[in-house]
Amino acid sequence: MRSLQEPTIRDVARAAGVSYQTVSRVINGNERVAEATRRRVQTAIGELGYRPNRAARELAGKAVRSLTVLTSDTSLYGNATALRGIEEAARTAGFAVSISVLDRHAAPDAEELRARLVRPGEPVIVIAFDAAGARALELLPADVPVTALVERPPGDDPDPRHVWLDDRLAATRATRHLLGLGHRTVHCLALPSSTARTAQRTEGWLDALREAGVDAPAPVEGGWTPRSGHLAARTLLERHPDTTAVLCGNDDLALGMLRAAREAGRRVPDELSVVGFDDTPASAYLAPALTTVRLDFEGLGRTCFGLLHRLLDPSAPGQEPCAEPELIVRESSGPGGTGIG
Repeated sequence: MRSLQEPTIRDVARAAGVSYQTVSRVINGNERVAEATRRRVQTAIGELGYRPNRAARELAGKAVRSLTVLTSDTSLYGNATALRGIEEAARTAGFAVSISVLDRHAAPDAEELRARLVRPGEPVIVIAFDAAGARALELLPADVPVTALVERPPGDDPDPRHVWLDDRLAATRATRHLLGLGHRTVHCLALPSSTARTAQRTEGWLDALREAGVDAPAPVEGGWTPRSGHLAARTLLERHPDTTAVLCGNDDLALGMLRAAREAGRRVPDELSVVGFDDTPASAYLAPALTTVRLDFEGLGRTCFGLLHRLLDPSAPGQEPCAEPELIVRESSGPGGTGIG
């Protein structure tokens, strides 16, 4: 195992005054490097005593073609669909994919993450939509080739290895849809954030309410599953019996919301409008059919693999961009009722 004190590819990059991608190209004999730059990198490697990671070098040379995906849950729709996109793109490129499931309730440490890799330094894709994935992304050694699917950053993310969908803007549009139907306000059944900040879907909901000059009711955190959504929805309706519209952080939470509404005697959409997120396959077949935001998780997975492939081999072909989020209007949203929210 590589000692933590040994120089990394980023140390070489700093010493040579180049990017770590350029160092990788030099190590792997890529011809798209100016000779003067190549000599500068080779000098830095010699002076620092850097030993290129064998697994990453072999992978770039196509002797070894495998990667590990780190995720905390393979059952959630977004994670599972992104995994499918990663696996399909990897298979097309001749890569094998291993999946390592993180414990959502226990923070991993660096040694545990190293042990999860099939080979030391093997390339990694992290599905970092939640706190466990975000923590794993932070702890991976700097010389491990890695790309990640992340929650949309609150500002510009300078890291070119991260990909995301603009679910904040999508949540804003979904909330505008409900306000445009005449609802005086919109409540939020929220997902947990991947970090200490507010989840981006919740931020998008807040953006739309601020834009409309509407006071935002306190969001209720609903977890990830239909059961947690049902419990949270019961709490929301008990606290705010005059609620007429709810934006849910995903379709599973919306499913729990629909059940809680039925138990409370609230007809959807006549008395209560419900909007979900993700457009899971079942959402079109619920009664009523669910208005929701369609997200291209599969395309995002393909894009993330494409970034990793090009990180290892700059001549690798790029991936088509994933589709933009789209509001799918069905039966669960309707004109505002007489409640004040």
